Order: sequence, then C-alpha cells, then structure tokens
Amino acid sequence: MSLYLRKHFNLCRQLVFIYKNHRYVSTDSSNFYKPKRLYVSKMFQNFGMVQPAKSSLSCSSHKLMLYNEIIQQCYSGHYYILPLGMRALEKLRRLIDEEMEATGAQKMVMPSMVPASLWKTSGRWSLKEVFKLSDRHHQDMCLSPTHEEVVTSLFGQYSPFSMKQFPIMLYQIGPKFRDEISPKYALLRCREFEMKDLYTFDCSEASALETYEKICEAYCRIFNRLKLPFIKVEADTGDIGGKKSHEFHLPSSVGEDYLLICESCKYGRNIELVDRNKQTICPKCGSECKTSAGIEVGHSFYLSQKYSSLFNATYVNSDNKICFAEMSCFGLGVTRILQAAIEVLSSERQISWPSIIAPYQVCIIPQKEGYKSDETFDLAVSLSDQLTSRPHINGEVVIDDRLQMTVGRRLYEAKRIGYPYIVIVGKRSLESPPQFEVISAGGTNSSFMSVDSISYELSQAETI
Repeated sequence: MSLYLRKHFNLCRQLVFIYKNHRYVSTDSSNFYKPKRLYVSKMFQNFGMVQPAKSSLSCSSHKLMLYNEIIQQCYSGHYYILPLGMRALEKLRRLIDEEMEATGAQKMVMPSMVPASLWKTSGRWSLKEVFKLSDRHHQDMCLSPTHEEVVTSLFGQYSPFSMKQFPIMLYQIGPKFRDEISPKYALLRCREFEMKDLYTFDCSEASALETYEKICEAYCRIFNRLKLPFIKVEADTGDIGGKKSHEFHLPSSVGEDYLLICESCKYGRNIELVDRNKQTICPKCGSECKTSAGIEVGHSFYLSQKYSSLFNATYVNSDNKICFAEMSCFGLGVTRILQAAIEVLSSERQISWPSIIAPYQVCIIPQKEGYKSDETFDLAVSLSDQLTSRPHINGEVVIDDRLQMTVGRRLYEAKRIGYPYIVIVGKRSLESPPQFEVISAGGTNSSFMSVDSISYELSQAETI
C-alpha cells in the first residue's frame, strides 16, 4: 500500500509542476525538472511556404502576422491564433492578471451566450452589431459583445450588499462577438476577439470615481510594461452610456479613430467630442492641438446607476436604507493589443514584440551541416540546457535545428519572427573558452559573449 501511495503521490506532484509552469517539460522520472528541448523543425509552421493573398495585406501587422504564422484566417472576421501567437497571448493575459490582482479585482467567468431578456431590459437588444440566435425552445439569445447586463444581473441576485464590501471589482478575460459589417485589418477589427472586461461597484460617486482612476492607472501600467506609446483621451460614452469615459489609443495611420492632442499639456480628446469650429484649441491650456489617428486598445466608462437601477444592484447605506450601487466598466482588447503592438513597433519586414510578451526570448542557431557541424550542434544543445536550467528563462529557448539551411537564411527568419535574442553557434564557439555571437534589439546589436555573459544578459530580460 505504501508503494502504491508513493507512486501516485509522485505522479500528482509532476502534474502540479506541469500545471504551474505551463512549459515544455520532460516527464522522464529520472530527470523530471529538466525542460524539454524545443526545436524549430518540430514547430507548427510552414516556414513561409504558404503566401498570404494580396487582398489580405491591408496593413503591415496583418501581413507580418500572416506571413510569420502568428495567425491564420478561418473566414472573414474569424482567425486561428497559431502556437507562436498563443504563446504571446498567454503572456499578455498573465501581465493583465498581475495588474488586475494588484488592484484587488477578482477574476471570474461569465457566459458568452445570454438571454435576450437582459439586453431588452437595458434597451440594447436592437443594436445591429449584436449576434442573435434562438435555441430549440425558441428562446432568443445573443452572443455578448460586452457584459454590463450579465454582471449587474448577477450583482442584483446577491443584493443588497454591505458598504464594508465595497469596492467590488469583477473581471474576466474571454471571447467576445460583434457582427462587424466589414471586418478588416485581421485582429484589429474582427467578429470574434478576446477582451478583458472589468466591472466595479461602489457606494458613492466619490468612491466610484476614485476606483475609476485606480483602474485607469492600472491600464497605464500595463501599457508602460509593454513599452507601448499609448495616449489616454476623453471620449464619448456611446451605446454603453454613462457620465464619463476615456479611451486608450496607440497612434497609428491604420487607426480608425481621430484624436486631438495638445502639443503643450498633452491633453487628448476623441474628435467626436469636439465642436468643428474649436478643434484646434486645447480647452485646458488654450494651446494648439494636432490631429492623430489612433487604434483604440482600451476603454473606461463611469456608468453611475444606469445599469444598477435596471437590475436592482443595491447595498445598505449607513442609514440602513437600500440604495443603488455606483458602477463603472473597463475594457482591454487583448487580441487587438497583440496586433496593435506589432503594428506600432515593427518594421515592414520583421516583427518587433514588446519583449515581455515575445513568444520565446532566445533562438539558438548552430552551423550548417558540414565541417564540425556535429560539434557546434552539441554546443547549441548544451547552451540551451544551461540557459533553461535558470527559472527566469525556463521554456524560453528554441534551437533552430534545420542544419540543411544556411545560417544566414535561418538568421533572416529568426529576425523576421522577432526573437529578442538570437545566438549564433559558429566557428568561434569551438575556441577555448567558447564565444557565441549574440544578436539583440531587432538585429541591430551584435557582440561575442561567453556562456556566463549570455546568462547575465538574459537575466536582465523582462519575462512573465
């Protein structure tokens, strides 16, 4: 019995390790904690053999993501996110989770398919962008593009709350659906996408606005950690409604929103808010404003009691009276951020990722098959093992084992995909001590380093 229990205890411990690390690991019991080596030849790629159609090349990020097999189109407005893209997406989710948890927000899952009654209650059932369907019982449903009705209905079921419980902040990261009339730019404007939506409940307008600013600051931290050149601007409340709204944009010529940015105080507004005769004057300092196109990647709304009054979302105040909660909602377009980051950071020929969410940090390229290629390949494997033995880089190293290809060709592909660090195992690696060529910063910086120097360099890399 004791042998049986020990065997199953060890199995459970291995499964927990796999779950916690989300890495490519070896399940060999003799060397379980050693990461499994990842080879480029085993990755799910056609290596540029399938060229994207010319009609698809609507913006540079769309072209780069198709050609480098980050995404692939299923049909209009719907995309596969391929393994490389999924690695980056999972890291972006983890980054968002970290910042949301730091605010005290609690993560949950809400249903994507919801009854029409909720949307009819809020008056939004008639929106043309909502996907609508009926079940076999002729019950009208919709695929939610946003979840104000759903979360407030849930809050109402648990009401009334105590004032001591506020602020209550609930968020999710999951699929959303919008019946776009003309999808374009791949993940920038599609019908099915991933979004982080957060809903906050407070017991007064003052505390609600304090929470509003707290979440906006968390959004700023997310974009700063991604090192993205974002702009926060005042915006219209639109179909969601409310008393106050801000948008977060990445300036880009492919953006579909137009922004007015003050060159002096940096105050920004969406052009929809501005009287045509006063578009060039900043209302804060009176200076001139310039117009910029932007990709909207985040949005915030102070809703007040618009939804809480409809769904009876209440609390008991200090006078023991039932009051409607003050509410705000916030959204981040997760898949949109993924592509928008590539759009604003990359050149037309190669991807530059925010380094913290790059699919892999390191690509090791040994010599082409031929003179002493066996030795350089063994050195590449040894270097990979040494680097991945460090928790910081565990699971972040790939070896380009396509030795039939020249180093130059593999280097070109590695730069194009956007690995933050590329290590060439060439002739100088056979010297004593071995020296490896390390290429970083999108291929602009190159230097020869020892194994210890490479390890130190990578210890400075920001990963998640």
